[in-house]
Amino acid sequence: MINGTVKVYPDSMAFLPYGRAVALGYFDGLHQGHTEIIKKMVRTARGRGLVAAVQTFVNFPKNDGRLMTDINDRLEILSDMGVEELIILDYEKVRDMAPEDFVRDMLIQRMGAAAVFTGEDYRFGKDAGGDTELLRSMCEKAEIDYKIIPDKTDDTSGRRIASTWLRECIESGDMDLYTDLCGGRPFSYEGQVIRGRQLGRKLGFPTVNVLIPETKAIVKRGVYVSRIRLGNRVLYGVTNVGRRPTVESEGADIAETFIFDFDENIYGARIRVELLHFLRSETRFASEEDLRLAVEANKAEAAAYISENFN
Repeated sequence: MINGTVKVYPDSMAFLPYGRAVALGYFDGLHQGHTEIIKKMVRTARGRGLVAAVQTFVNFPKNDGRLMTDINDRLEILSDMGVEELIILDYEKVRDMAPEDFVRDMLIQRMGAAAVFTGEDYRFGKDAGGDTELLRSMCEKAEIDYKIIPDKTDDTSGRRIASTWLRECIESGDMDLYTDLCGGRPFSYEGQVIRGRQLGRKLGFPTVNVLIPETKAIVKRGVYVSRIRLGNRVLYGVTNVGRRPTVESEGADIAETFIFDFDENIYGARIRVELLHFLRSETRFASEEDLRLAVEANKAEAAAYISENFN
């Protein structure tokens, strides 16, 4: 095993005489269903002396290209799961490949797959023309082991866990459910702390601001209980996701966070803001004083939630 997952591209992929175990899919969100596929792939790879690899895409147009888990997110999560390689395909370059060509050229010849893992609804190739039955047939002919991992369902509702459900959660602000569906991993924003307008400090609640990348999915705009990771430190706070309608009418979305018991200058530092629980929708207040009172109420609600769930 290597120390951490590495990115691999098909044009530079090394030939391995002992082959790869490969989990196929897009894997945005990396929910419980995804991780079940990957865990079984890793277990097989270790047992057979194969490289444990996960295949994903860049330039995938679904959902306007906005991701719940970007490539860096996935690298970190997959490293913790024991994955050695993240094989990155450019969707624009493979979208018109016939399903049979995808299996022969990409899966067999370039990836050197010795074992393949997918979910039940896996589709591939031009116009999603390939399915699990075609893949099974071609793997059998090539003497490649192929495992279809059954869907994972939610214990409470019985609903199938899927990326579409995760997106429903972030669009409605249901971060508690999102975290449950991802096996305890919250939705997060990560980036460098940028300098804002200092209004929070003026009103008595200094904040740290992270600009949300255009490629990252936007949760329901509003206020959340949050957990902040700064290096090895774990802190808690209140995060507003949106465009600060009381003081600004336009601009890029930011995650603006008040951190409890914290007043350090960390401009330029890289932090991760994990959204734990929705408090209220984005609101335009009549005055800065109304905003200050609302923030004080949100701080009290957040402190109660943290005390009940994390202390």
